[in-house]
Amino acid sequence: MSQYATPAKLSLQRDRELKIQWDDGAQSVYPILYLRANCPCAMCRQLRESQKKSRLTVLPGNHSQPITAISAEMVGNYALRIEWSDNHASGIYSFTYLKEIAPK
Repeated sequence: MSQYATPAKLSLQRDRELKIQWDDGAQSVYPILYLRANCPCAMCRQLRESQKKSRLTVLPGNHSQPITAISAEMVGNYALRIEWSDNHASGIYSFTYLKEIAPK
């Protein structure tokens, strides 16, 4: 495997999943809610870390509509930025990070 994770093909179904065909032949499928829950931005990482340390559970906000991906755009040649229907758009999903969190 190369030093960097490189997608050969990306396919986003905004209300369902992101599929990545990697250049090494592997394929990863990420459910939309899984991606949102694993947002790599500083605010979301901090929230996940604080939840690990506490017995209290933070419930997700009350959204009248299911969370979906509104759009996705490339960030250079190393990452994907996803804008979410809950108005969150600060997470930059590097391809290396996406490869690391790929559901098994």
